[in-house]
Amino acid sequence: MTPFHLAFPVSDIEATRKFFTEVIGCKVGRSAEKWIDFDFFGHQISAHLKPDEVAQAKTNEVDGDKVPVRHFGAILKWEEWHELADRLTKQGIEFIIEPHVRFKGEVGEQATMFFLDPSGNALEFKSFQDMSQVFAH
Repeated sequence: MTPFHLAFPVSDIEATRKFFTEVIGCKVGRSAEKWIDFDFFGHQISAHLKPDEVAQAKTNEVDGDKVPVRHFGAILKWEEWHELADRLTKQGIEFIIEPHVRFKGEVGEQATMFFLDPSGNALEFKSFQDMSQVFAH
């Protein structure tokens, strides 16, 4: 799979560096005073210091949850997702949507969780028992 690139605004570069390295487990790539790249599960994400562009995402109802419409994240292997969920829970991360399995017994059944970075950007991590279901109808 070809890696993607995503740039997003943050209000504090050092808090962002700490969160993505210590909480999520990303490695730092290139950086400067006002931006920093991370290896985000094989993809490149770039945090840019731009506090005036940081805004809380509006939500949309999905399977009974209020999902932040603007969010990003990664699809992990089933075991990796559970390891991350356990690690985040032990670290005291405040979840927007607690780790759980949604669409149980349906096409697209998935484990999912949502939480915020220090700038309020919403992140979702999900997993599928059957990875062929990622793009299922």
